[in-house]
Amino acid sequence: MDLKDAYAAIIEGIGEDLSRPGLEDTPKRAAKAFEFLNQGYKQDIDTVVNGALFPSDCDEMVVVKDIELYSLCEHHLLPFTGKVHVAYIPTGKVLGLSKVARIVDMYARRLQIQENLCREIAETIQDVTGAEGVGVVIEAKHMCMMMRGVEKQNSVMKSSAMLGSFRTNQATRLEFLSLISN
Repeated sequence: MDLKDAYAAIIEGIGEDLSRPGLEDTPKRAAKAFEFLNQGYKQDIDTVVNGALFPSDCDEMVVVKDIELYSLCEHHLLPFTGKVHVAYIPTGKVLGLSKVARIVDMYARRLQIQENLCREIAETIQDVTGAEGVGVVIEAKHMCMMMRGVEKQNSVMKSSAMLGSFRTNQATRLEFLSLISN
């Protein structure tokens, strides 16, 4: 069964009539949207980074904050949205700025939970750059908590992953957290 047929079955399963105006092409549109929202499965890190590692004498913290996040919860297939803050301490090479956001997107466009997404981003930045340390913080609102279940509209989940010097050196971690605080 392809995605279009699966969406047709879901729509009919809730009691809707696929022949009514407005729903005739919905299975095709929904399948296309779901493929887009999960395009991270068709990407790999080498293609995303595309050689954008540059020699640098910089050995101070590099921070990219407020990267928009759009993902789908693996438990309910509902969106969670928010922002990601990424920092690393280079050791001889820096990553092209847009590549940090592209790495976030590659993993965000897969079914998962926020805690794992945070760790995947941190570990990948660490692997790609060979950084002394990496810190990632995600702040997101989850539709599975807002639209169903407990229906809490103002809750925000925060998760972090700290690797290398961000985990072992309290001053490094605190510097990062102060740089991303609003």
